[in-house]
Amino acid sequence: MKVLKEPEKKSGYATNFFKEDETLLHILKEKLPPAFFDYAVEKLTAYGAQCAGPIDERAKYTDREGQPVLKQYDRYGEEVSEVWVNSGYKQTVKESYGTGMVGYVHKEIPELGRKGNYIYSYAQGYLLSQTEPGFYCPVTLSMATAYLLDHYGNEEIKKRFLPHVCATNADEELYEGATFLTERQGGSDVGANVVRAVKEEGQYRLYGEKYFASNAGQCGVAMVLARKEGAKEGTRGLTLFAVPWKQDNGELNHLRIRRLKDKMGVRAVPSGEVEFDGSVAYVVGDESKGFYYMMEALNLSRICNAVASSGIMKRAYEEAKQYAMAREAFGQKLIDLPMIQQTLSQLKAKLEVEVAAIFDLVELYDKVVAGEASDSEVILHRLYIALLKKESAENAIHFAHEAIELHGGNGYIEDFITPRLLRDAQVLTVWEGTANILGQELIRLVNKFSADELFINQTFNRFALLAKGEQTALVEVKFAEVKQQLEQFAKAEPLVQQLQAKPLMEKMAHLYESVIALEYAQKFKGKYEAIAELYLKQTWGNADGEETRVLELSKIVI
Repeated sequence: MKVLKEPEKKSGYATNFFKEDETLLHILKEKLPPAFFDYAVEKLTAYGAQCAGPIDERAKYTDREGQPVLKQYDRYGEEVSEVWVNSGYKQTVKESYGTGMVGYVHKEIPELGRKGNYIYSYAQGYLLSQTEPGFYCPVTLSMATAYLLDHYGNEEIKKRFLPHVCATNADEELYEGATFLTERQGGSDVGANVVRAVKEEGQYRLYGEKYFASNAGQCGVAMVLARKEGAKEGTRGLTLFAVPWKQDNGELNHLRIRRLKDKMGVRAVPSGEVEFDGSVAYVVGDESKGFYYMMEALNLSRICNAVASSGIMKRAYEEAKQYAMAREAFGQKLIDLPMIQQTLSQLKAKLEVEVAAIFDLVELYDKVVAGEASDSEVILHRLYIALLKKESAENAIHFAHEAIELHGGNGYIEDFITPRLLRDAQVLTVWEGTANILGQELIRLVNKFSADELFINQTFNRFALLAKGEQTALVEVKFAEVKQQLEQFAKAEPLVQQLQAKPLMEKMAHLYESVIALEYAQKFKGKYEAIAELYLKQTWGNADGEETRVLELSKIVI
């Protein structure tokens, strides 16, 4: 009997999630100034090793044995609503926030004398998500909290909370963040929220329940939507509040955790039901724009979601490849079987193109956040967020499924990471908006802002800069098809738009990614030419009768 052994660690991926990631290196070199690029490579190399080593080991323990536990009462019977997390989790908190993943978007990097940006932050998140997408959720919530405080808080609010949320070293007390939107009767219908904000002795206090509150018990401050007495119904009557978890005296801020959710995946993050009973709260920004502010933070979180999805895709692909390199069946390595090569190369082509597309979006997002984008670019970035959040989340599940299948029976055993990848991936289609919600976003952007025309024009402009050839000819045909479908969609009746939105979004995402695949092929040549050709063949279904060519491409791409 042939004994299965762990593969030899010939690739840097096995010991470092950053080394040998050629696409991420291209992204950083293109999008960061030279000094920032050098700094990023040094820090990401160090963090990539941590993610592949100790953080990965801690993630396994947290998922299997060390999940968060709610301690509701102390030994005297006093309610404390504390959430226990294991010591390894705490170490990951220290190391990851210490990288500036959250903080350096909003404050200077000491070694550079300048602020960071989202390109660098999301590169860190991409590495972290390859090992612990569950922990990337609290990081995401802290990023959203920092964004809201920095962009909409007054100076007093910023001074009180922002340095803590952006803490990067032991001299600063870290407040992780949270964003509490979901209520039992509301869900995605945030306008149905009923948590009340009552002014008592000149100070607002909150009353009511948030039904799905992630990072409960670990956050130092939560951003909460609540309705003031006498405010309008619906989303226009919601105000954004910053709610500290504890009072200045160290006691709970008149709140409690009723229970923690028993989730299928992302078990590292404590998600609970939180009740407010007179919690002190501070208004953030214009009292009438709370929902608008939270939707801006939601866009940031949706990009985080896409980054987490791509991290799972990367880990699933690499685990499948490593296994195929080690496993022998029928007298040969799995990696030598044409069918396995085809599967792996298809995964790799999609992975590389989708990562490039996500960071193309992130570059635009940095521009939008800096206030340097045109009105058209603001609409486009919202559209791209919806397209890529949906596409990447669905592909994370697909990649995890394929990794399990390539492992065979071992892929279903919890000793391997593949079951956790599938469990963690499944929530990414739900968090920050399901496909149905994102489909509604497409309808809104088209009907209200003519996003269809902006998408067509932008795609055409980028496509026009490409040198023409066989692959560009294919994309030109598909561009014409999608253009026609979008034009019909924009004129369609509401019922038709409802039924066509999701399949149309998939085609739009594929067209966006196809242009990026061609751009990379023409800029970087070599492997990226093979990636582009294979991506286009598998995406648009033009590989019939080209099995020999597909196999040639597969060997280059894997």
